[in-house]
Amino acid sequence: MNDIQTQDDLYLLVEAFYKKLLADESISYIFTEVVKIKLEEHLPILVTFWSQAILGTGGYTNNLTQIHLDVNAKEHLSPELFTIWLDHFYTTVDENFKGSKAEQIKTQALNIATVMQIKIANQ
Repeated sequence: MNDIQTQDDLYLLVEAFYKKLLADESISYIFTEVVKIKLEEHLPILVTFWSQAILGTGGYTNNLTQIHLDVNAKEHLSPELFTIWLDHFYTTVDENFKGSKAEQIKTQALNIATVMQIKIANQ
């Protein structure tokens, strides 16, 4: 099994991850009913984010914190939802990749989930 090396790898990861999220009724409503994402538009943005975070490519300019605070204003993003999100993310990474970048992206996801929960709790 290879490590994460390219944006194509990240696209594969993000696409597989969102398939898991959207198939899980305990969290899918956030994406389908609250945010109403258009997956074909959302995936390239996520790939750019993770590419910047993991591969150092740059290009992501959105305010990640504000995006999550805005979602939370519509529907509370509970600690349980972050746990579900992380579990699916870790599983998807582990099913597809192995190596230092794979470990780095899981650590980064945990850091993001932790910071978002702190920001939400402090609102």
